[in-house]
Amino acid sequence: MSRWEPNALERLQRAAMELYRERGFDETTVAEIAARAGLTERTFFRYFADKREVLFAGAGPLHELLRDKVARAPDSTAPIDAVAAALEASSAVFEERRDFARQRHALIAAHPELQERELIKLASLAATLAEALRRRGVTDPAAILAGEAGIAVFRLAFESWVHDPKRRDFSRHVRESLGALKAVTAGKVTRPAAPSTSRARGASPAGRASGRRSSG
Repeated sequence: MSRWEPNALERLQRAAMELYRERGFDETTVAEIAARAGLTERTFFRYFADKREVLFAGAGPLHELLRDKVARAPDSTAPIDAVAAALEASSAVFEERRDFARQRHALIAAHPELQERELIKLASLAATLAEALRRRGVTDPAAILAGEAGIAVFRLAFESWVHDPKRRDFSRHVRESLGALKAVTAGKVTRPAAPSTSRARGASPAGRASGRRSSG
């Protein structure tokens, strides 16, 4: 009979992140993670399939939250707004683990094989959002497009959130990212101002030379 270990999941995740930071992801072994957490390898594999899964476990509750929030949106809500509201509602999930999320993000960015698994996870979230929209009566391709667009908003919001020196809420970054998406689709993208033509002519050596010849 297996012995219950209090807070085993959190202890293993904390130990893994410490070791990944100290030794590097590739050099860290499952045995070392378990030892740092004061647990056995058998306990580790009770929670994770491998050391990579430490970074990707626990997505189930997020899928459920997104599915539920999309379903509860008012009937008049546009698909992309229902998706955005669901993403905003997930803020509490991320805020309570901001430091872990920042470390995780940096680790994934440094390892292509982890980036691949992250893309798979994001595709799964997009599929969950699309399915939730279909249950609201949204047909394809609108459901698929809104789900994929929602994940684009999520990725942009998450990137800005983990690097935000002001530590603003994730929900705020979702709103800003959604606003940027809507601006793009509405053709309202701001372009850099072109340099003044008169100023450029005034600064031109050829222009100055021409001026001197005419005055002479």
